[in-house]
Amino acid sequence: MFTGIIQSIGRIHEYEARGADARMVIAGGGLDLSDVAPGDSIAVNGVCLTAVTLTPDSFSVDVSAETLRCTEGFMPGAEVNLEKALRLADRLGGHLVSGHVDGVGTVHRFVPVGESQLLEVDAPRELARYILRKGSITVNGVSLTVNHVDGARFALNLIPHTLEMTTLKHLQAGSRVNLEVDMIARYVERLAQFTNTTDKD
Repeated sequence: MFTGIIQSIGRIHEYEARGADARMVIAGGGLDLSDVAPGDSIAVNGVCLTAVTLTPDSFSVDVSAETLRCTEGFMPGAEVNLEKALRLADRLGGHLVSGHVDGVGTVHRFVPVGESQLLEVDAPRELARYILRKGSITVNGVSLTVNHVDGARFALNLIPHTLEMTTLKHLQAGSRVNLEVDMIARYVERLAQFTNTTDKD
C-alpha cells in the first residue's frame, strides 16, 4: 500500500527484455534504500513492483508482460516517480493507493495557470464513473485532487512543489499516463451492486 506522495525521482538505468517480460534496474535518485529488502514493494510510476536485488543507490525489478501491456513509462533512460511501501505508523499525506494501475489516460492539455499548471486528462471511458470532483486520483503514482470532471475528461491543478518533486513537469498534450482511481469508489460501487440485488430479492 502507498500514499501517492513521491519520495524520489529515479531513472530506468537498464532494461532487459526477457521474452514478453522484462528486468529493469532503476537508479534510486537519492531514495533511501537502507530499509528496503529483497521482496519489498516499491511503486514505480504508480505501479507496485517487487525489489529483486538492491545496491545502496539502485534496485532491480521483474516486470510481467501483463504489467507492460497495461501501463506506460517503462523505457530505457526514462525518469520515474518512486515511493516505498507505506508503513502502518507513517502519515497518510495523500490517499490510499494500491499500486495497481486501472488504466492509461492521455493528456489533453497541460498549461500554466499562474505559478501552477492545469492538467487535463482523458481517462478510459470505463473509469469515468469512479472520477469525481474533489475526489482523489493517482497519475503516474502521484496523489492528486480532481478539480473538474466532464465526461471522461478531468482536470487537476499541479502546484510548484508537485512539479518540482515529480516527473509530471515533463508532461505535454498527447502524453500517456498511468491512472489509479480511488479504491473507495470501487468498494462503494461493489457494495451498491449487492445492496441492489438484495433489495430485489
